[in-house]
Amino acid sequence: MGKHTDILALTLDAAQRAAGYIRSVRQLPQPAAWGLKGTSDFVTQVDRESEQLIAELLLREYPDSTIMGEELTPDSQGEENGLLWIVDPLDGTTNFLHGYPAYAVSIAAVVDGRLTVGVVADVSRNVVYHATADGGAWCGEQRLEVSGTSDPALALIGTGFPFKALDQLPQYLRNLANILCSTSGIRRAGSAALDLVDVSSGRFDGFWELSLAPWDVAAGTLLVREAGGVVTDTDGVTDVVRQGPIVAGNQEMHRWLLEVLTR
Repeated sequence: MGKHTDILALTLDAAQRAAGYIRSVRQLPQPAAWGLKGTSDFVTQVDRESEQLIAELLLREYPDSTIMGEELTPDSQGEENGLLWIVDPLDGTTNFLHGYPAYAVSIAAVVDGRLTVGVVADVSRNVVYHATADGGAWCGEQRLEVSGTSDPALALIGTGFPFKALDQLPQYLRNLANILCSTSGIRRAGSAALDLVDVSSGRFDGFWELSLAPWDVAAGTLLVREAGGVVTDTDGVTDVVRQGPIVAGNQEMHRWLLEVLTR
């Protein structure tokens, strides 16, 4: 456990330093400096500098580890027996570019194939959430717990639009209509890492999105699970740290969401 404590401390340090760097950027990059990776999918030097800062800190302490980072090393694959870091240096870049306060730094550590540490730093609010395998999910000294809501009519659900995979839009709109008509509301803030934080904190009763990458979900998945929630894909498969859909919530709301999404 001592090794995992050290990994957690380093992950917290890296996430907080990257978040501090992002907060220090006083002038937002102008549109001419926005790189375009795909449809409405932007990247800037701020993303790259944040990831470089994180990578330097992590590799300094664990030089034999591997980093799977959204901007600099998206195609990296960790060894089956070893330490893999899954890094999103700025989740919610479009929000950041518009000054909309919903963006985060997300770092997870996978040890010998097991999701072991997850940290999400809410940059604009200067709040950090963390979880360790079998150690609970926390915000500072406060232990996190998913909501106890079991009635969909009382539930608030988070979501994300399939803006990178517009071919999924018809399916998504059907899902949206069915869930909207059965719940108290749906929210879309634009940062999957923070959406999963909201599930782990009980602010959202559930969350779904049809297409996410490993760095979008790795840290948040551990937070939700350690807060007593369930995270799977739309087929109920628990291996979600990959490209694909995700469904999260407390046990009752997760079960209900799966039923609605697979009708």
